[in-house]
Amino acid sequence: MAVEYDVGDIPLLTDNNKDVSETYNVLQWAVASGEPGHTFVLVNEEGKVVWIRDYGAPENGGVMYVEIPELIRQISENLN
Repeated sequence: MAVEYDVGDIPLLTDNNKDVSETYNVLQWAVASGEPGHTFVLVNEEGKVVWIRDYGAPENGGVMYVEIPELIRQISENLN
């Protein structure tokens, strides 16, 4: 799949049956088709969600684009 999307050899996850989406509770912001929206999930080495944000959700401003420095700032704050 990485080759198909031309992102090199970065591991990608295809979650066709939505098991992972359900596990990490991202379907609470599902789009009309039932698929996850613009959700970012930061999972630590133990598999615990340490940060989750869906920027398209009304409670998060309903934006469809987040400036990269802002995204990096928010993720960095939650890495520890």
